[in-house]
Amino acid sequence: MINQLVSNIKKTGAPVVVGLDPMLSYIPEHVQKKAFAEYGETLEGAAEAIWQFNKAIVDSTCDLIPAVKPQIAMYEQFGIPGLAAFRRTTEYCKEKGLVVIGDIKRGDIGSTSKAYAVGHLGKVQVGNNTCVPFDEDFVTVNPYLGSDGVDPFLEVCREEKKGVFVLVKTSNPSSGEFQDQLVGGRPLYELVGEKVAAWGEELMGDDYSYVGAVVGATYPEMGKALRAVMPKAYILVPGYGAQGGRGKDLVHFFNEDGLGAIVNSSRGIIAAYRQEQYARFGEANFADASRAAVEDMIKDIKGALEHE
Repeated sequence: MINQLVSNIKKTGAPVVVGLDPMLSYIPEHVQKKAFAEYGETLEGAAEAIWQFNKAIVDSTCDLIPAVKPQIAMYEQFGIPGLAAFRRTTEYCKEKGLVVIGDIKRGDIGSTSKAYAVGHLGKVQVGNNTCVPFDEDFVTVNPYLGSDGVDPFLEVCREEKKGVFVLVKTSNPSSGEFQDQLVGGRPLYELVGEKVAAWGEELMGDDYSYVGAVVGATYPEMGKALRAVMPKAYILVPGYGAQGGRGKDLVHFFNEDGLGAIVNSSRGIIAAYRQEQYARFGEANFADASRAAVEDMIKDIKGALEHE
């Protein structure tokens, strides 16, 4: 699947991913009202509003982007109906030719980690039938439990030709409480990066590994160092836009071939209509505002790379 991701990025010329993280407060009132009229102000109503919101944004942006990244927590909060909306969203995005990165941040040991991996990337046996539960193309993985927690994901990736993005240096302000601590004189995130590179050597696509890394846009100097540590790992870069990251901060996340990184924006795109810059679209045309935000993001990142 890493080959498909690279192919999509080359085809679109857009190393960006839209984070489908639909808080109910982001969804315009008219979308909510329509869903509630059919299903009531219930979990089912919320899930329907999420689905309709996602569908409109995907329809408006799918020709511009290579991938989407739905954050499962935004769906889980609405229980089983929310998870159904998550599955429906991933199916629809794949029908549109998009690579789906499930932002699940799972990580456990033994059979538990294997169950997470099978549920999100693989297949599960039910009697005589083989079933596909969520079917993302990539997922995010927390490596805090060590290789015991990551190896089951790698096994499924090898079987299914899918991939993972391992949390290495996250974009949140308190990430340094653990990730920046020195171990033998070196920051922990750098040691995790080395482990990602080692895992990736055993799972290579044509040019890049099936084992990627998450490195926040809010830490560009660390991104530069980690790019050198993980030359064959694709870097998923959160923190663009709403968290402060800009194209000029990201140039060192990429390799000399102009590849090697994909930059995520979530609320900066899906809730673009609420920003002053895109207020001209209004709530009624929220999906058009999202498209404009994607176009501006692509222009920003491409411009920064071209001037590097």
